Amino acid sequence: MYLSEKFQSISPSPTLAIDAKFKQMKADGLDVVGFGAGEPDFDTPRHIKDAAIEAINAGMTKYTPASGTMELKQAVCDKLKADNGLDYQPNQIVISNGAKHSLMNAFGAILNPGDEVIVPAPFWVSYTEMIRLNDGIPVIVDTTEENGFKFTIDQLVSAITPKTRAILINSPSNPTGMLYTKEELQAVADLAVEKNLYVISDEIYEHLIYGGEKHVSIASLGDKIKDLTIIINGVSKTYAMTGWRIGYTASNAQIAKVMGSVQSHATSNPNSIAQRASYAALTGPKDEIEEMRATFEERRCYMVERMNSIDGVSCLMPQGAFYVMMNISALMGKTLYGTTITDADVFANLFLEKAKVAVVPGTGFAAPNYVRWSYATSMENIKEGLDRLERFLQEK
Repeated sequence: MYLSEKFQSISPSPTLAIDAKFKQMKADGLDVVGFGAGEPDFDTPRHIKDAAIEAINAGMTKYTPASGTMELKQAVCDKLKADNGLDYQPNQIVISNGAKHSLMNAFGAILNPGDEVIVPAPFWVSYTEMIRLNDGIPVIVDTTEENGFKFTIDQLVSAITPKTRAILINSPSNPTGMLYTKEELQAVADLAVEKNLYVISDEIYEHLIYGGEKHVSIASLGDKIKDLTIIINGVSKTYAMTGWRIGYTASNAQIAKVMGSVQSHATSNPNSIAQRASYAALTGPKDEIEEMRATFEERRCYMVERMNSIDGVSCLMPQGAFYVMMNISALMGKTLYGTTITDADVFANLFLEKAKVAVVPGTGFAAPNYVRWSYATSMENIKEGLDRLERFLQEK
C-alpha cells in the first residue's frame, strides 16, 4: 500500500496511549489509579455550560468566520490587555480547534522545508512531531534538573544555525512545571531580536502558577519581540474545558492572515457553540478558577513532599501546570520483579502491570530517566498512588 512517508514517520502520542490503556484497564474492572491525563479533573463552570446551552437554543449553530467570531476575538484582546499588558487587535487573533491546532497553524505559517526550531527538553511530546509535519527540523536543547529544566542563553546561542527560524518556549511547562523568570525571558527576547528569530510562546498554563510566582509573556517585553512572537493559548486548562477544543493565537497581522487563510481550507471555523462558551469563560467570573488553582497547589505540595520521602526517587517542586517529573535515575540497572530497569518505558510498564498505577514515561519527552505524574486528580488518588509506589519500590 502506498502511504505518506512523512505521516508514517510520526509517532502516536505516548500520553494519550497511556491514558487509553488506563481507561481500558479501569473499564475491565481492574483497580488501577491513573496519573497520565493532562486535563483538570474539575467540571467546566456552570455559567460557561449555560452559555453553550443558550447558544444552542438561540440557533447559534451555523458557520462563523473561519478564524473565529468577532466577539471572541475581542474577548481575547481584552484578556491579553488585562492579564498580560498586551495590545492586540482582532485581526491579530486566530481562534482554532484547541491550542494543538493553534500550534500547527503557527509552525505552518513560519516554516519552510528544512527550517529549524529550537526546542528545550524535556518537551511536550507533540512539539517535535508538529514541527516535522510542517517540514521543519526540531533542534533539541537538553536542560538539566540542576538548572530547573530551563535552557541557558549560551545553550541557545550554540544551537542557532543559518536555518534556525524559531525558538519554542512553554512556560509554565508541560511536563516539568518550570516557569521562566522575566529576566530569563528578557535574555531570550534580546537574542531573538538580534538574530531575527520567531518565538513560539505556549502559555496554555499561565493561570496555573503556585507559590506566589508570576507569569510573564515574552511578548510584553517590547514592541520588537512582540512582533516576532506568536502567543499560543486557549481555554482548556484554565477553565477545565479540554473537550470544548478552543485555542487561539496572537501574533502580528501578517502571520495571523496566513494562519487564518490556511484554517479556512483545513477546518473552516472552530465549533460555534464552543466559541460562545469560551466568550463566557473569558468575560465571566473567575472565582471557580482560583479555587481550582488553589486545590492544585495543595496537591502539588503533598505529592512533592511525599515523593521526596520515598527511597529511590526524587523530584523538583514545580512552579506551574499540574505535573511532577519524578527522577528514577537511582533505579537504573536495578531489578524489580525480575525485570531490570533500563529506562522510563520499562519502569512505567512494570509499575502499571504490578502496582496498577499509570504514569507517563519520560522517553517521549526526551527525558528517559524520568516519569511524569499529573496531580490533576483527587487527593485520595494521589495518596493511593504514592502508597503503591512505596510498596512497589520495596520489592527486592
